[in-house]
Amino acid sequence: MSLDFSKPLYFLAPLAGLTDLPFRSVVKKFGVDVTVSEMISSNALAYNSKKTYKMLEKSPLESPYSIQIAGSDEEIIKRAVDIINRQDGVDIIDLNCGCPVPKVVNNLQGSALLTDLKKMGKAIETIKKYSNKKYTSVKIRLGFTEKNHIEIAKVCEDSGADFIAVHGRTRSGKFKAPVDYDAIAEVKEAVNIPVIANGDIDSKEKAKWVLEHTKCDGIMIGRAAVGRPWIFKEIKDDLVANKELVANVVLEHFDQMINFYGEYGVILFRKHLHTYSKYGYSGASAFRDRINRVSDVNEARAIIENFFKS
Repeated sequence: MSLDFSKPLYFLAPLAGLTDLPFRSVVKKFGVDVTVSEMISSNALAYNSKKTYKMLEKSPLESPYSIQIAGSDEEIIKRAVDIINRQDGVDIIDLNCGCPVPKVVNNLQGSALLTDLKKMGKAIETIKKYSNKKYTSVKIRLGFTEKNHIEIAKVCEDSGADFIAVHGRTRSGKFKAPVDYDAIAEVKEAVNIPVIANGDIDSKEKAKWVLEHTKCDGIMIGRAAVGRPWIFKEIKDDLVANKELVANVVLEHFDQMINFYGEYGVILFRKHLHTYSKYGYSGASAFRDRINRVSDVNEARAIIENFFKS
């Protein structure tokens, strides 16, 4: 599957604990172009973690599909890539150089690689050399504490990345600092590979403005799609979500969770229900309180159906 950057592409960003297969398969029906796995530890893959193997699985709908890995040790990355190489239907291996979470950063992974660009470059080169997938990509931030986004982007390009996604904050900006779209535009200007803009894109107007302002080749949406997986269709086709659509999406998402996780999917689905139920439903807090105490599949589905369809 080739990526056609002649028109803007829309990516679903990887979000730990949220953008799993059930969620991605729901979003895919609403016009997202490229889906990305949750961030997967190259260490966990290399050491044959069964739970991690399950995270590699994709929906048949997902094409093109990207698997994102975190890592910095070249030998471990090589072993992780070897495992991904055996997975059919994967088009992209993406290196995470943006995750700000301390336990990831403390292992010299995620955004910590922005403090050691030589190591980051070697990690990208390792993926590029050993991957049998069509594309190698990198997700970056603007820097660790200070911005050095152009230097980072050029290292990505020089190390063989086919395209990059730029989250418009530094690591120290976490998810709260204002997104620097000017800096994303500077990255686009500085490199010859496609650049995807990421950060606080939550509406059709914002998506249009970001594409015009940055001249990027696409946008990546993460948190704005949680509880609103139809956002890509809102942006592309002016979809207006109504209560019936929301109810159908919620129930399909729930069923997918049960198919994938079994009964444990009921518990995992609670965080999504908390977001879905914010769409102007009366009695939402009582509903959340009740659903938090339920773990039986049939009971949970009846409560969900009653709340969203009434």
